[in-house]
Formats: sequence, C-alpha cells, structure tokens
Amino acid sequence: MTTTAPEATAAGRVELAIGGMTCASCAARIEKKLNRMDGVTATVNYATEKAQVTYTGEVTVPDLIATVEATGYTAREPQPAVTGSGAAGGPSEPDELLPLRQRLVTAVVLAVPVIVMAMVPAAQFEYWQWLSLTLAAPVVTYAAWPFHKAAWTNARHGAATMDTLISVGTIAAFAWSLWALFLGTAGTPGMTHPFELTIARSDGAGNIYLEAAAGVTAFILAGRYFEARSKRRAGAALKALLELGAKEVTVLRGGREELIPVGDLKAGDRFLVRPGEKIATDGVVVEGTSAVDASMLTGESVPVEVGVGDPVTGATLNAGGRLVVEATRVGADTQLARMAKMVEDAQNGKAAAQRLADRISGVFVPVVIALALGTLGFWLGSGEGLTAAFTAAVAVLIIACPCALGLATPTALMVGTGRGAQLGILIKGPEVLESTRKVDTIVLDKTGTVTTGRMTLLAVHTHEDEAEVLRLAGALEHASEHPIAQAVAAGALEKLGALPAPEDFANIAGLGVQGVVDGHAVLVGRERLLAEWAIELPAELQRAKHEAEAAGRTAIAVAWDGEARAVLEVADAVKDTSAEAVRRLRALGLTPILLTGDNRAVAEAVAAEVGIDEVIAEVLPEDKVAVVKRLQDEGRSVAMVGDGVNDAAALAQADLGLAMGTGTDAAIEAGDLTLVRGDLRVAADAIRLARKTLGTIRSNLFWAFAYNVAALPLAAAGLLNPMIAGAAMAFSSVFVVGNSLRLRRFKAA
Repeated sequence: MTTTAPEATAAGRVELAIGGMTCASCAARIEKKLNRMDGVTATVNYATEKAQVTYTGEVTVPDLIATVEATGYTAREPQPAVTGSGAAGGPSEPDELLPLRQRLVTAVVLAVPVIVMAMVPAAQFEYWQWLSLTLAAPVVTYAAWPFHKAAWTNARHGAATMDTLISVGTIAAFAWSLWALFLGTAGTPGMTHPFELTIARSDGAGNIYLEAAAGVTAFILAGRYFEARSKRRAGAALKALLELGAKEVTVLRGGREELIPVGDLKAGDRFLVRPGEKIATDGVVVEGTSAVDASMLTGESVPVEVGVGDPVTGATLNAGGRLVVEATRVGADTQLARMAKMVEDAQNGKAAAQRLADRISGVFVPVVIALALGTLGFWLGSGEGLTAAFTAAVAVLIIACPCALGLATPTALMVGTGRGAQLGILIKGPEVLESTRKVDTIVLDKTGTVTTGRMTLLAVHTHEDEAEVLRLAGALEHASEHPIAQAVAAGALEKLGALPAPEDFANIAGLGVQGVVDGHAVLVGRERLLAEWAIELPAELQRAKHEAEAAGRTAIAVAWDGEARAVLEVADAVKDTSAEAVRRLRALGLTPILLTGDNRAVAEAVAAEVGIDEVIAEVLPEDKVAVVKRLQDEGRSVAMVGDGVNDAAALAQADLGLAMGTGTDAAIEAGDLTLVRGDLRVAADAIRLARKTLGTIRSNLFWAFAYNVAALPLAAAGLLNPMIAGAAMAFSSVFVVGNSLRLRRFKAA
C-alpha cells in the first residue's frame, strides 16, 4: 500500500481509516498491536472505523499502516474534508453496503427452501436432498465468504472471533452433509429426515445438515447488514456540517461582480452578500449594515445587528440589508470547519460500544472449538469409530453456532426502532442503547428545543386600543425584512387578518422603521429612534420596557403623530410542551440543565417557566462541548438535547445525543437518537424505549447463550445428533424473535 504522508519528526498525530474490522474484538486487537510500538498511543473506534494515533521517536505513518496491515486489516489516511463547492460537487459515493446486501439476498432466497425441506417431512420429495445441496452450496461459499475470509485472517494471526465459529460450524455442517450424501446413505433416493426430538447416539451417516449451514449464514448476514447500515451514518454529521456553508460567492474584483465557487475564495477577497444569502466565509463588514441570523451556529435567537468593522461568520444568514465583507479566514480555518473538526473529534473519542456477544466471544469461541476437538478425540479414543466421533463433534459446533446471537441485537433493534418511528423516535443503532441505561444528567439546548426557535410577539403594553396599535405597527413592520419586525407583523396578521399598506417607508439601520400608515406618521423600533424625534416614553411604558428586558425579551417602542403609544414584547416563545417534558425527564431520574448561547436573563426566565434549576448561559459552540466534558469529568453520564449546528459537537461528545428532528441536518446526524416531531416530551419516551430495547437485547443474548451452553454437554456426550442440534438452534432463534416482538407493545407516556 502506498501513502503520501510526510514522515514524522519528533512527534505527530494522525487519524487512520481502518478497513476489514468485523467485530469489536478486531478493534481491540489492532489497538493492542499499535500500542506495542515504541512511542505510540492509539485508540481504535470500531463504530467509526478510525484510529487516533499519537506517535514519537522514529515511528512514521507508513510504519503505523504497515503494523495494521500485518495484523490483517487495511489502513489509510482519510481524505481531507472539503467545504463549500467541493463538498457538494464531487462524485457520488459508491454504495458500500451493496456487496453485503447482495450476499444477504442470495442467502435468504436460497436458504429458506433448504430449511423448509429439512424441517417439514411433507416437503421431502424423492431427490430433495440433492436440490438442498444445489441451493445451499452458493450460500455456504459465496454468501458466507466474508466469514470464511475473516476466520482465515484471524487464524493466521492466532485469534478467534465469532467469524471463526460461524465459518467452522457452517463448513463442518456442509462437509459432513457432502460425506453423508456421497459416501453415506443420505444420497439414497427417497431418503427422509423424520423430525424427531430424541436424545440418542447416532452415526449420522444418513443425515444431512445443509439447513444448519445455510440458515446460520442467512441469519448472521442479516445481523451484519443492519449493523453496517447503522455504522455507515457515523460520518454523516461531519458531511452535514460541511454542506451547510455557501456553495458559491459573489466577489468584487476590479469593480466587477464575479460569481465563483466558495473554494476559490482567498483571504483578503471582498465579496457581496445580498439579503437572504448565506455569508460565504468568516470576515469583516467593510460596507453596509444588516441583521445577521447566527442562530444556526451560536444558538442566539435574536439576530445580531452588524455594520462596518463588525466580524461575521461563514454559513450565517444575512437577514437584512446588502453587505460587502472582506474575507479573513477561509477553508479549514473558518469557524464552520473548526466545528466540523470538533464533531469528528468528539465522535472518534467515544468509547467503542462493544456488543455483549463480542465480549463473550473472546472466551466462548476458543472454548467451543477446543470442546469440539476434545469431543472428537475422546470418542475416537473410546473406540466408538470415526463416524460417531465426528457426528458428536459436528453437533457441538452446530449447537454452539451463534444463530440466535446473530438475531439477538438486530431483531430487537428492528422492532424497537420500528415502534420508535411510529412514535417519532429514531434510534441510530445498537451502540447507543447502553448509554441510556446509565444517563443521569440531561442538558437541554434552549433555542429550538425548549423554545420554538423563532421570534414571537408575546405582549402589547398600551393605553390605546390594542387592535389599533397592532394595525399601525404591524403594517409598518410588514414592509421590513428584519426577523423581529416579521414577528410583530405575524402577530398583527394573526389577530387582525389584514394590514394596510404603508407609505414613505424607511428602514433606519440599527434603530427601526418609520413611515406613514392611514395618514399617521408612525415610528417602530428602539427607544433611541423615538428620541431622535424628541419623543419620550411615559413612565408606565418605560417600566414595561425595563421589565421586558429584565425578563430577557426584546422591547419595541411604538409611536405615532408625535406621541409614544405602546411597547411591544418580542421573544423566542417557550413551547407549550416543555414544562411537562421536564417533569417526565425528572421522573426518569435525570437532572435537567439548560444550556444556551443566549444571554443569562433570557435563559433564567425560560428555565423558571419550565422548572429547570440549573442554567448555563452565554456559551459559545466550543464552550458547549467543554460544558459536557466538565459534567462528564464530574462523574456524570450526560445526555444532550439540541437542534442547531452549534449543538452538533456537544451532541457527539455527550454519552447520549438526542437531536430534534425539526433542527439542522448536522445536529440530527450528530445525535444518537432523533426526535422527529421536535416535541421535547418525546425525549423521555425515547430514553424509555431505548432502555426497553437494550433490556430486550440483553435478555436475547442471555437466552441465546443459555440454549447453546445447556445443550453443549449433551452434544459432547454424543447424545444430541446434529439434526436435533439444528432444531434447538432454530428454537432459540424463534424465542429471540418472539421476545423482540414484545417491543411492539411499547406505549408513549
């Protein structure tokens, strides 16, 4: 394998993309090999298929890659992330699941008739066994090839995993069937399998076990497919972040406007941002004034007024006037790119959630293989003959074949996620479930999670007729593009239904609007706007303004015909369901914390309204990650609920991330659970369902092992022929599926 990585000097850090891992024990083996190298500290994450490696001394990146390849896997440096047009304009990615899906479809289509013929005597026509061989052969060879390949790789490096057991069991069952068909009596026309549950010694010469070989392959492939599909989403948060930015930008060069891909933008370039457009990259305003909606990045619900000399951030939205911005940071230096890196680091830093089956397999698999060999040797030494000895050994391998283990996780996950989807809950995969059991603290983002995420007219303070205030103020604000103005206009339209058209409308940058409505000279905006017209707020309206601002709301003064008439309160309104949601979360034993980029007064007012005691306010995106880390360092297991790009890295860092489905793609992809409806009450249901699903998986795994372990002594004693072993294995699978189906009865609180 070739690499273009530069050689290390004194120290370095690299991230490697690892290929060929099939279970968590693979990740552990690679990690162990890397950490044995002098000056190397490595962490391998099975879920994201990446290794974070710090190295010193004479070690180079090619040395690290060579070590991984010598362990039996592949390694390469991931392609650098590209923002802007490069992220969207590249070729479509190949479907990595296609080969696995093709093998699964082949296995299911061919294995079903093989199982039916073996288990239903009525389906056993004169030459049924030869048709079974014809159908089972492609399953055991082509469909099961990944298991055989992994088993061989592991064997060459002195390791054994579930792949080893699957491969050895299916090959043994298939090989024995070939012996029985061609050299035994199983190939005789008219041979039947009487489906008898008897415990007695058998020489096996008249039995074939093709259904066991084909069935195990189909069941395990199904489990691997659903696991791979959930793992594939691990990098989607990063992709969603990178695609958030503008794709093209209008630059000003030589007095002309030129549209170029954002990837071609350089520091120092001046570019134009029209109302409604995204700001292409981080920079400083050199011309114009506007309101910039940065809520997607900062969580601040109120748009920020910007003018000449003010910094702006890439991917934020110009909600007001025309701006000319000078680029200061481009590419990987922008805040958006740094946030993408934070999400990636947080994801890779998560501990690999190893399945219980994978952890046990480190001991279970070698023990079973040793037991099968011991059984073969014992019966050969006892003089029972090769046929009886090999029959007992094959029975040991077949009863131990993890058919039910392969179903334990995916069936519970399929039923649990299916029921969750009906309730507006999306569970990404089995690796997130264990976190729900131990979570004791839940951090709630404010904007868009506890609140609606949009500005709303909440109150009107006036001695005048309220309808008249809304009619005149709403008409003027309706002509403005400012989000606060739109909130006033929407509130007026909701109550009145229609608004008159203003005349002589003018937008006063940073202060408000003025114009003539039905013959009245109307002013709507900051108190300073009224002061410029020598209009003062009377004491009662002044008091209403101060109280609104103390509660974290935006106060808007309204005047007409030279007199102050009203104060309007606008704020990001609390969702009707948030208080009940907080009560439900407390009932689950969780401590709620409100976390926001908004100011403290706003945050504390919202927290008091919904019943949250602890508030962390005025935090930047990177601070949100730091808050989650601090809580984790205090020994807490943290769940995080959010909906914005600013929440994505914190969602990835948290032990359990819950993303509001009404939020951004970046937040949704970074979360472990997605609440489709955007109703915070569903967060409590999501945690309950995830815990219930985890409990079902654990009970499935227990019973799957229990069936196998209980029957192993009978098989080793030669009292359980492979046919009954296959039946017992099938029954354990039926039990696991039935147990999983109970999740369909889960009900929301």
